[in-house]
Amino acid sequence: MSTIRAEKDGWEARARIGVVVPHADVGPESEFQAIAPEDVFVHGSRVHFGAMRAGGEMDPKIPHDPVRAFVEPPHIDNAVELLAASPLDVIALGFTSSAYVLGAGGEKELFDRLAQYTRGMPLTGTTAAAVAGVTALGARRIALVNPPWFDDRLSGLGADYFTEQGFEVVHHGPCGLPSNQKLITPEALSEWIRSTVAGHRPDAVLVAGNGIRAVGVINALEQELDFAVLTANQVLFWHALHLAGAAGAARGITGYGRLFGTEPPGGAA
Repeated sequence: MSTIRAEKDGWEARARIGVVVPHADVGPESEFQAIAPEDVFVHGSRVHFGAMRAGGEMDPKIPHDPVRAFVEPPHIDNAVELLAASPLDVIALGFTSSAYVLGAGGEKELFDRLAQYTRGMPLTGTTAAAVAGVTALGARRIALVNPPWFDDRLSGLGADYFTEQGFEVVHHGPCGLPSNQKLITPEALSEWIRSTVAGHRPDAVLVAGNGIRAVGVINALEQELDFAVLTANQVLFWHALHLAGAAGAARGITGYGRLFGTEPPGGAA
């Protein structure tokens, strides 16, 4: 009887994470997969976002109506339902600005609505994950580095969101970098945080916006500046792993910040 030595084929997974992203954005999937251990897999579903064009192009400042429309039925509901039809462990919403516009109460209503389509699968979003992450780190004073395509009003709504959750927002604003995903470099983002944010002495900084390139500089900035650095995709991936029952995989991740050495408050609840 012959035996076959099978090569790795991607079927044996410790966790499978579904992520809903704007149709022209590759940021969340790219950064998730960069962080992920080899036995954690990422599966995306796309929803049209009216502020993005083919190739990921955007206006210098995104209007708010498409931000709100992104989370209105039926398109995001359909995307979640289609993802949940697959044998996944958790679904993550890779979008920050909608929660800013909805506020904490509106975000909860969104999660309650989408829960009808998840087949009991846990669901998280960027800002909810960020609240869990900042809390897990014991931080109270936070700074928000928002993408350059957020306007001042949208940035202010983000500050309101985290203030409502009980944090002191010591700084917030769109970062002064090119309003183009492809032109934001790790070096430029690091210099912005170093020169504009660090002086506010936060306990933690959150680089918000899932489309901004950020995870590669987390470790270096934490070592240099001695405060916690969270980014939209890092904290969303961390929370998703815990909700998926893959806490061991999360604890084994190095190189992407001290967050991975923490547990969400209340476990994975």
